[in-house]
Amino acid sequence: MKTTNYRLQTEIEHLSPTSQKEWFKNYLKEVLESDKPYYVKSDYIALSFLELDNKIDYLTNEIKTLTTLKKKLQQAKTLGLEIAAETLKEYGIDKMEGTAISSLTIAPPKTKTKESIRIKDPSKVMELGYVSFNVDEKAVKEALHHKEMFAELDPYVDVSYEEEQIPARLKINKKRNVSNPTDTVEILDVPTEQEAA
Repeated sequence: MKTTNYRLQTEIEHLSPTSQKEWFKNYLKEVLESDKPYYVKSDYIALSFLELDNKIDYLTNEIKTLTTLKKKLQQAKTLGLEIAAETLKEYGIDKMEGTAISSLTIAPPKTKTKESIRIKDPSKVMELGYVSFNVDEKAVKEALHHKEMFAELDPYVDVSYEEEQIPARLKINKKRNVSNPTDTVEILDVPTEQEAA
């Protein structure tokens, strides 16, 4: 991304609720009082703000790209941990100790339950005081865990549970004080798919 950094733009970028706004105001006055033609002043002010728009758009796109990459890496890591746990299990290994890390262990498979609520009669639930702008579902969920509140809400809501199976995963137990974990070297020279072809 190529941008032009105007001095006015830099002054704008440094503005904050706690900054010295007078400094910016005085510089803007200098621009307005300069002997440059009015259209040059106008362009300078406008282009300074437009360059900020360019930076904001660029950062917005970068954040989207990084968010997508982060999600992809998290999915890849999860899948990799599951495959590693499965592979170690095939070899009968449930724990491996290391020097850079304390140990590798296999976290057992577990079931994760997700609670979802369907409000049957929103107006009645809101009359009971569970209101944000609409029904306050968070408050309803909390109330359903108390007997006395459950009884008053029960006729107006349905509660369902969804179970998600979480497969066993490899767990990396880090050492508390690792002096230099970058000393780890590649111990196997396994060719990649591209190198093998």
